[in-house]
Amino acid sequence: MRRPGARYGCSPMRRLWRRLGLERNDLRRRIDRVQRLAALGLLALFLLVTPPAAAWCANWSYDSGMRAERAEQAERRQVRATIVSTGGVGTTGDRYVHETVQARWTGPDGRAHTGSLPSWKGAKPGATKLVWVDDKGAIAIRPRPHSRTVTDAAYAAFAATTAVGIPILAVYGLLRRRFDRVRDAQWEAAWTRMDTDAGHNRPS
Repeated sequence: MRRPGARYGCSPMRRLWRRLGLERNDLRRRIDRVQRLAALGLLALFLLVTPPAAAWCANWSYDSGMRAERAEQAERRQVRATIVSTGGVGTTGDRYVHETVQARWTGPDGRAHTGSLPSWKGAKPGATKLVWVDDKGAIAIRPRPHSRTVTDAAYAAFAATTAVGIPILAVYGLLRRRFDRVRDAQWEAAWTRMDTDAGHNRPS
Protein backbone atom coordinates (compact mmCIF):
# COMPACT_ATOMS: atom_id res chain seq x y z
CA MET A 1 0.00 0.00 0.00
CA ARG A 2 1.35 3.41 -0.91
CA ARG A 3 1.96 5.78 1.95
CA PRO A 4 0.06 9.10 2.07
CA GLY A 5 1.99 11.68 0.12
CA ALA A 6 4.01 9.09 -1.83
CA ARG A 7 2.47 10.20 -5.10
CA TYR A 8 3.96 13.65 -4.55
CA GLY A 9 7.44 12.17 -4.39
CA CYS A 10 8.49 13.97 -1.20
CA SER A 11 8.74 13.28 2.51
CA PRO A 12 6.53 14.95 5.15
CA MET A 13 9.49 17.12 6.21
CA ARG A 14 10.02 18.24 2.61
CA ARG A 15 6.34 19.11 2.26
CA LEU A 16 6.51 21.11 5.49
CA TRP A 17 9.66 22.88 4.23
CA ARG A 18 7.81 23.71 1.01
CA ARG A 19 4.73 24.84 2.93
CA LEU A 20 6.85 27.25 4.95
CA GLY A 21 8.31 28.68 1.76
CA LEU A 22 11.84 27.57 2.59
CA GLU A 23 12.41 25.30 -0.42
CA ARG A 24 14.61 26.63 -3.24
CA ASN A 25 12.61 26.91 -6.44
CA ASP A 26 13.38 29.02 -9.50
CA LEU A 27 9.65 29.43 -10.16
CA ARG A 28 9.08 31.29 -6.92
CA ARG A 29 8.25 34.96 -7.19
CA ARG A 30 9.88 37.84 -5.35
CA ILE A 31 7.20 37.75 -2.63
CA ASP A 32 8.00 34.06 -2.08
CA ARG A 33 11.70 34.82 -1.66
CA VAL A 34 10.89 37.64 0.77
CA GLN A 35 8.75 35.24 2.81
CA ARG A 36 11.57 32.72 2.85
CA LEU A 37 14.02 35.32 4.11
CA ALA A 38 11.54 36.43 6.79
CA ALA A 39 11.07 32.82 7.92
CA LEU A 40 14.82 32.24 8.04
CA GLY A 41 15.29 35.47 10.00
CA LEU A 42 12.65 34.49 12.57
CA LEU A 43 14.12 31.00 12.82
CA ALA A 44 17.58 32.48 13.42
CA LEU A 45 16.10 34.78 16.07
CA PHE A 46 14.48 31.80 17.81
CA LEU A 47 17.73 29.81 17.77
CA LEU A 48 19.65 32.85 19.02
CA VAL A 49 17.34 33.81 21.89
CA THR A 50 16.00 30.46 23.08
CA PRO A 51 19.18 28.74 24.40
CA PRO A 52 20.30 31.58 26.71
CA ALA A 53 16.72 32.26 27.86
CA ALA A 54 16.09 28.58 28.61
CA ALA A 55 19.46 28.22 30.35
CA TRP A 56 18.88 31.33 32.49
CA CYS A 57 15.40 30.20 33.57
CA ALA A 58 16.61 26.66 34.29
CA ASN A 59 19.56 27.94 36.35
CA TRP A 60 17.35 30.38 38.26
CA SER A 61 14.82 27.65 39.04
CA TYR A 62 17.54 25.18 40.02
CA ASP A 63 19.28 27.66 42.33
CA SER A 64 15.97 28.58 43.94
CA GLY A 65 15.15 24.90 44.44
CA MET A 66 18.55 24.20 45.99
CA ARG A 67 18.09 27.06 48.46
CA ALA A 68 14.69 25.65 49.40
CA GLU A 69 16.21 22.18 49.82
CA ARG A 70 18.96 23.43 52.12
CA ALA A 71 16.56 25.56 54.16
CA GLU A 72 14.05 22.76 54.68
CA GLN A 73 16.74 20.20 55.48
CA ALA A 74 18.22 22.58 58.06
CA GLU A 75 14.84 23.20 59.71
CA ARG A 76 13.49 19.63 59.76
CA ARG A 77 14.61 16.41 61.39
CA GLN A 78 13.49 12.80 61.40
CA VAL A 79 12.48 11.38 64.78
CA ARG A 80 10.90 8.09 65.78
CA ALA A 81 7.28 8.30 66.88
CA THR A 82 5.68 5.59 69.03
CA ILE A 83 1.98 4.78 68.73
CA VAL A 84 0.03 5.32 71.94
CA SER A 85 -3.45 4.44 70.67
CA THR A 86 -5.29 3.66 67.43
CA GLY A 87 -8.81 4.06 66.09
CA GLY A 88 -8.88 7.81 65.53
CA VAL A 89 -10.56 9.43 62.53
CA GLY A 90 -9.29 12.44 60.63
CA THR A 91 -10.55 14.43 57.65
CA THR A 92 -8.90 16.03 54.68
CA GLY A 93 -11.04 18.86 53.40
CA ASP A 94 -14.76 18.06 53.06
CA ARG A 95 -14.56 14.80 51.11
CA TYR A 96 -11.94 12.42 52.50
CA VAL A 97 -11.90 10.59 55.83
CA HIS A 98 -8.91 8.55 57.05
CA GLU A 99 -7.87 6.66 60.16
CA THR A 100 -5.38 8.20 62.55
CA VAL A 101 -3.26 7.10 65.46
CA GLN A 102 -2.13 8.95 68.55
CA ALA A 103 1.66 8.95 68.83
CA ARG A 104 4.40 10.31 71.05
CA TRP A 105 7.84 11.53 69.93
CA THR A 106 10.76 13.59 71.18
CA GLY A 107 11.57 16.80 69.34
CA PRO A 108 15.04 18.09 68.46
CA ASP A 109 14.97 20.23 71.61
CA GLY A 110 14.49 17.12 73.78
CA ARG A 111 10.88 17.89 74.70
CA ALA A 112 8.17 15.21 74.44
CA HIS A 113 5.32 15.77 71.98
CA THR A 114 2.06 13.97 71.26
CA GLY A 115 -0.30 14.26 68.34
CA SER A 116 -2.25 12.54 65.58
CA LEU A 117 -0.61 10.81 62.63
CA PRO A 118 -2.19 9.13 59.60
CA SER A 119 -2.53 5.42 60.29
CA TRP A 120 -0.69 2.80 58.25
CA LYS A 121 -1.03 -0.91 57.64
CA GLY A 122 -0.34 -2.97 60.73
CA ALA A 123 -0.28 0.05 63.04
CA LYS A 124 -0.82 -0.90 66.69
CA PRO A 125 0.16 0.51 70.09
CA GLY A 126 3.89 0.29 70.63
CA ALA A 127 4.75 0.33 66.92
CA THR A 128 7.18 3.02 65.78
CA LYS A 129 7.64 5.06 62.64
CA LEU A 130 10.05 7.74 61.48
CA VAL A 131 8.35 11.12 61.03
CA TRP A 132 9.57 14.57 60.04
CA VAL A 133 9.33 17.42 62.55
CA ASP A 134 10.36 21.08 62.48
CA ASP A 135 12.79 22.75 64.89
CA LYS A 136 9.96 23.13 67.44
CA GLY A 137 9.02 19.45 67.32
CA ALA A 138 5.77 19.87 65.36
CA ILE A 139 4.96 17.40 62.58
CA ALA A 140 6.20 18.67 59.21
CA ILE A 141 6.19 17.39 55.67
CA ARG A 142 9.26 15.75 54.15
CA PRO A 143 11.93 18.22 52.95
CA ARG A 144 11.91 19.09 49.30
CA PRO A 145 13.45 16.21 47.26
CA HIS A 146 16.20 16.95 44.76
CA SER A 147 14.20 15.31 41.98
CA ARG A 148 11.60 18.09 42.30
CA THR A 149 14.32 20.71 41.90
CA VAL A 150 15.55 19.05 38.71
CA THR A 151 12.00 18.67 37.37
CA ASP A 152 11.16 22.31 38.10
CA ALA A 153 14.32 23.40 36.25
CA ALA A 154 13.29 21.35 33.21
CA TYR A 155 9.80 22.87 33.31
CA ALA A 156 11.33 26.35 33.53
CA ALA A 157 13.49 25.70 30.46
CA PHE A 158 10.45 24.42 28.54
CA ALA A 159 8.38 27.42 29.61
CA ALA A 160 11.11 29.79 28.42
CA THR A 161 11.30 28.01 25.06
CA THR A 162 7.53 28.26 24.69
CA ALA A 163 7.49 31.91 25.74
CA VAL A 164 10.03 32.74 23.06
CA GLY A 165 8.59 30.49 20.37
CA ILE A 166 4.92 31.48 20.53
CA PRO A 167 5.41 35.23 19.77
CA ILE A 168 7.84 34.41 16.95
CA LEU A 169 5.38 31.90 15.50
CA ALA A 170 2.59 34.46 15.81
CA VAL A 171 4.69 37.06 13.96
CA TYR A 172 5.37 34.56 11.18
CA GLY A 173 1.65 33.77 10.98
CA LEU A 174 0.83 37.48 10.56
CA LEU A 175 3.53 37.87 7.93
CA ARG A 176 2.29 34.79 6.14
CA ARG A 177 -1.22 36.22 5.96
CA ARG A 178 0.18 39.46 4.57
CA PHE A 179 2.24 37.62 1.99
CA ASP A 180 -0.78 35.53 0.96
CA ARG A 181 -2.81 38.70 0.40
CA VAL A 182 -0.06 40.12 -1.78
CA ARG A 183 0.10 36.86 -3.75
CA ASP A 184 -3.68 36.88 -4.22
CA ALA A 185 -3.52 40.47 -5.49
CA GLN A 186 -0.74 39.54 -7.89
CA TRP A 187 -2.75 36.59 -9.17
CA GLU A 188 -5.79 38.82 -9.74
CA ALA A 189 -3.64 41.33 -11.60
CA ALA A 190 -2.11 38.56 -13.73
CA TRP A 191 -5.54 37.16 -14.61
CA THR A 192 -6.77 40.65 -15.51
CA ARG A 193 -3.81 41.21 -17.82
CA MET A 194 -4.41 37.78 -19.40
CA ASP A 195 -8.07 38.59 -20.06
CA THR A 196 -7.10 41.95 -21.54
CA ASP A 197 -4.46 40.41 -23.81
CA ALA A 198 -6.88 37.69 -24.88
CA GLY A 199 -9.44 40.33 -25.90
CA HIS A 200 -6.90 42.14 -28.06
CA ASN A 201 -5.86 38.93 -29.80
CA ARG A 202 -9.35 37.71 -30.72
CA PRO A 203 -9.82 37.05 -34.47
CA SER A 204 -11.89 39.70 -36.25
